[in-house]
Amino acid sequence: MLTHAEIRNYLARLGIQDICKPSLEFLTEIHKAHVENLSWQTIDIVAGRPAPMDIRSSVDLILNGRSGYCFQLNSAFGQLLHSLGYNVSWHRAGVQPTGQKPCINSFHLGLTVTLPNEHEKPQQWIVDVGLGDMPYEPLPLVPGHYNQGGFEYTVVPSNVTEGGWRLEHDPLAAYVGVDYAPQSLENLNEFLPKHEFYSYSPESPWLNLFLIRHRHASGSNELRGCIWSKREGTSIEKEEVATKSQWLEVLGDVFHEKLVSYSKLAQDELWKKVYGFHEEWKRSKQVVK
Repeated sequence: MLTHAEIRNYLARLGIQDICKPSLEFLTEIHKAHVENLSWQTIDIVAGRPAPMDIRSSVDLILNGRSGYCFQLNSAFGQLLHSLGYNVSWHRAGVQPTGQKPCINSFHLGLTVTLPNEHEKPQQWIVDVGLGDMPYEPLPLVPGHYNQGGFEYTVVPSNVTEGGWRLEHDPLAAYVGVDYAPQSLENLNEFLPKHEFYSYSPESPWLNLFLIRHRHASGSNELRGCIWSKREGTSIEKEEVATKSQWLEVLGDVFHEKLVSYSKLAQDELWKKVYGFHEEWKRSKQVVK
C-alpha cells in the first residue's frame, strides 16, 4: 500500500489534487491523466540502464519524475488504484503485433478493476495504461465497439484461452490487439523473466529501438528514434527531429519526459546513440529504394 503522501505525490504527477472515493468517474479521470502525462517508453532499455519492474521500483520511477513501459506503468498504476481502495486484479496478457498470431505469453501485464454498476452488481473494467497508443479511458469488459477520440476499439472473447477476453486495437494503431487471461494473479513473479528478456536479451525488440508514446483526448504522439508521428483522429503527420535541442524539447514538452535522472553527459550520449540508429535507418531506406 502506498502512504497517503505517496498517493498525493503520484496524483500530483498526473495533475490531480483531490483524492476521491472509488468510482467510475474518478477511475476515468485518473486513467486519462495517466496516459496523457506518463508516456510508454523504452528509454532506459536503449540507454543500457533498465529499471526494475517490481511494484516498489515502478512506483518510485513515477514519484521521481520518470516513466517506463508496460510492466512498470501497469504495476505502479495498479498499486495506486489498490491504495485508493479499488478492487484491482493482475492478468497475464499478450500483445499481437502485425503479421503474428494472437497469444497470451506474459509479455504484457493486464489490469482489471471491478466496480458496482448502476444495479449494484459487479462490473469489470479493462484498465491499461501500458500499451503506448492505448485506450484513453477504461473500457467495460463487455463485448462491443468503442470509440475514444477517433480511435476504434473492440472487446471480444479471446480465442486463445477459455474465459479470456481480447482488446482489438484501432486499425491505424501500432499493433493488432491484446489477449488477456481471466485468472487473477497474486503477484508479478510471472513477468520477471519477460522483463529480463526485454531489458537485456540481444533478441529484445526494445534494445536498439528508442520509442516513446502517449495518448491524449483526440489522438496520440509517437517518437520513434527521430521520427515524430502526430495523430489527430484518423490523420497522421510525420516530422523528422534532426537536432538534439529539438529532440529534447519534444521529449519534454510533448511527452512530459524531462530525463531527470540523466545528466547532461548522459543525455548527450543517449542522443548520439539514437541519432546513430536514425542515420543507419535512413541509409537502409536508401538501399531498399
